[in-house]
Amino acid sequence: MNHLILKTVINDMHEVIKEADIVDREYVFEKNVNYVLIGIRRAGKSTLLYKIVRDLIAEGVDWSRIIYVNFEDERLTEFSLEDFNDLVATAGELTSEKPYFFLDEVQNIPGWERFARRMADAREHVYITGSNAEMLSHEMESRLGGRYMTMHVYPYNFREYLTASKLDYSESAFLTTKLNGRIRSAAQSYLTDGGFPESLMFVNRRSYVENIYQKILYGDILARNAIRNPESLRLMMKKIAETVTSELSISKLSGTIQAAGVKLSKDTAAEYVNYAENAYLIFRITNFVAKFAERESVPKYYFSDNGLLNLFLINKNSYLLENIVGIKLHQQFSDRLFYFKSPKTGIDIDFYTPDNHTAIQVAWSIEEETARKREVDNLVKLSRSFEDVKRFIIVTLEEEETIEIAQTTIEVIPLYKYLAMRDC
Repeated sequence: MNHLILKTVINDMHEVIKEADIVDREYVFEKNVNYVLIGIRRAGKSTLLYKIVRDLIAEGVDWSRIIYVNFEDERLTEFSLEDFNDLVATAGELTSEKPYFFLDEVQNIPGWERFARRMADAREHVYITGSNAEMLSHEMESRLGGRYMTMHVYPYNFREYLTASKLDYSESAFLTTKLNGRIRSAAQSYLTDGGFPESLMFVNRRSYVENIYQKILYGDILARNAIRNPESLRLMMKKIAETVTSELSISKLSGTIQAAGVKLSKDTAAEYVNYAENAYLIFRITNFVAKFAERESVPKYYFSDNGLLNLFLINKNSYLLENIVGIKLHQQFSDRLFYFKSPKTGIDIDFYTPDNHTAIQVAWSIEEETARKREVDNLVKLSRSFEDVKRFIIVTLEEEETIEIAQTTIEVIPLYKYLAMRDC
């Protein structure tokens, strides 16, 4: 690899980082630890690296020690595994001190993990990002030998979204009529448009999210996995979007697609779902009280960003509401998030988080008596039959109250307040 090209790429990235508009995010990185940042495309992984660089510079590190390479740069199209040695040599030309290596979208270089392991063994400072199935966190430990910590990066949570929108969400802001109104308006936009960081720059956010979806669908899923029947994948994603509030087995998913006249076997449907999860388009949660076989075969699926889900929906705001709550909880609890459904007792709870003993129902409104009774009765039944649950919540779009019933306290929390909470 031409050293002059590498030097130019590195110095150009210095200028990009200097000029970048960086929003503070809720990620904490340990000092002197190597990291792999994973997650859906355009979630802000690169910007997090920019923030790490700027913090290093603020601490007195010279720019010459910052070896930042974005492997999606077209000037690095011919870069191969052997060229990593040239990268180290180039760093040696730029600085006589210990450098910091930032390898952005490194999964584009086959065999990159061998270089990453060698660098970690040499006690170099290395930060890595990736977006696709090659960077799955459960593979990182074996591929990198435990030498790196994995950080899953998501689109903005609501607090980060408010920060990026330059909106105050302090306690006093919630009590100020004008500021409260702005927060509520932001929650509505977040509900429909999602939290991709760059989407805030666009008037037509839907088109921006559509572009991300197409890149993931055709680049990260179809092309990478050599799928020969894109129509079956397209229909599958549409079906998952239309059932985000319900359990969905692979058999049912396959049957629905075949009923539409498109061939999709159960085995292929299972592969496609796995591809979509690997690309971070969707995530699954399982039934806390089901037996293992049922728990794994009949999950619920949610989209990792509401803007993505909203591409498929028409007038289904209740689906968006449940999905956005699912996203918040998934970001906080990851695979420790469940739903709770017991046919024997008739209990059906949207979300259960055993780590903080909380049950959450989601309802657009509980003003209508039937809806109120359904949500409240499920939580009361749960409180009577499952003593591990200590906190009971109903998330609505706008309503707020405390319900005391049958020795059970139920918090009814409007979406804008719930999304801004840190503890649930």
